[in-house]
Amino acid sequence: MTGCAFPSFLTGPGSARSEPTGEKVTAELEPYYSQVLEWEPCGEMQCATATAPLDWSAPEADSIDLALVRQPARGEKYGSLLVNPGGPGGSGYDFISESLDYAVGPRLQDHFDVVGFDPRGVGRSTPVTCYDDAEKDAFIYGVIPAERGSDEWIAAASDPNEDFGAACAAGTGELLANVDTESAARDLDLLRAVLGDEKLNYLGYSYGTFLGATYAGLYPDKVGRLVLDGAVDPSTSLDEVNIAQSVGFEHALRGYLADCLASDECPFSGTVDEAADEVARLLASVDASPLKGSDGRELGADALVLAIIYPLYSPETWPYLSDMFESVMFGQADTALAFADGYNGRETDGTYRDNSVEAFRAINCLDYTYDADVASMRQRAAELAEAAPIIGPYFSYGDVGCANWPSAGDGPREPITAEGAAPILVVGTTGDPATPYEDAVALADQLDSGVLVTYDGEGHTAYRKSNACVDQVVEAYFLDGSVPESDPEC
Repeated sequence: MTGCAFPSFLTGPGSARSEPTGEKVTAELEPYYSQVLEWEPCGEMQCATATAPLDWSAPEADSIDLALVRQPARGEKYGSLLVNPGGPGGSGYDFISESLDYAVGPRLQDHFDVVGFDPRGVGRSTPVTCYDDAEKDAFIYGVIPAERGSDEWIAAASDPNEDFGAACAAGTGELLANVDTESAARDLDLLRAVLGDEKLNYLGYSYGTFLGATYAGLYPDKVGRLVLDGAVDPSTSLDEVNIAQSVGFEHALRGYLADCLASDECPFSGTVDEAADEVARLLASVDASPLKGSDGRELGADALVLAIIYPLYSPETWPYLSDMFESVMFGQADTALAFADGYNGRETDGTYRDNSVEAFRAINCLDYTYDADVASMRQRAAELAEAAPIIGPYFSYGDVGCANWPSAGDGPREPITAEGAAPILVVGTTGDPATPYEDAVALADQLDSGVLVTYDGEGHTAYRKSNACVDQVVEAYFLDGSVPESDPEC
């Protein structure tokens, strides 16, 4: 199997080294591509730190750290398998160290060094740094006392977003302009080489599909086996993403409501349409008059939308929504705030477990283009409300967050073809609320070697979360290179 050129070898009890491929690169990049990773025990796994250029256009200048964790192959090793959980801003380090079996099946663990990594700007790698916990609370959960979309509301929303950007620039420095996905994809190639793999084997979920597709576009000759699950269409604009996600979450919400109404214990009654109208009224109510939690924070509509979305990612968590909705109906905010906290990575003691909120904003501000013209934002808000009347209004005016960001994105999104790359599996779920199935179809069609794998079901991403068909197709591809002749339609 194409994969690892130089296996890891033990240097002492519990420690190991990874030898780089030794491939030829420019003189400026040679110190990076020739580095030897020193792995040390961390719990039941091994951890290491790689060094990458802060700015890939000036690699001879400053550098950053990339944090890695791995579970060595338990049997015959075929190579390394790098995994990204999505986001942007999700920690691959935590994903693998805390939920290895959820991320990767046992057969892949037998034959691959499973490697989690924090992309640049994220978590244990050199991070985007903005606010302390209390400041982050005020920024995330602050409520604007004005009619949504009014001149007063837009002005009041702009100020804290500008302050947040200024704090990120002060706390992060030059890195803030270099956390874009293309730079992260170049890091991915560096990691491939220093792990000793001639080709990249990669499993990317959600945003991780955009990172993987970007890699394939930059390095088609280095593509080994790539699975992109819960695909993001690289060519879509921010407006298109907002509409698609609003529609997707609204579809999932209606699916929950249908399931709820069929049960004996449901806080809603009547038809799905009538229950959906009740959700819309709840959102409008807390938008006008926020509920106060026991810790003093307020539950406004933006936080309630996050509380609704958080369990919608998987049908297995839909039942929790009933308790949350019922508590809000009785004027109680704590359960909904706890759900929003889960989405935002906030612990019960008020600390944040990671910097995913900051990294999400910083990466997206570079990856998309933004337009804060008020008339344009209102037009887009109307389109969102028409496409998704319940969720859409609260996905509006997002341009305010990045229009005055300290570092602007370079240009529009474009299709990625990756001509000459080996076959790439693109997995799409028909009822995915966060990355709509149409994106998977589009990405598989764009990629010169894209192969679509459809899961007919609900939930965000499919491998290890859906059925045996998806798992078998993905694992056969990684283990022996088997590529479906046509969509298996799992």
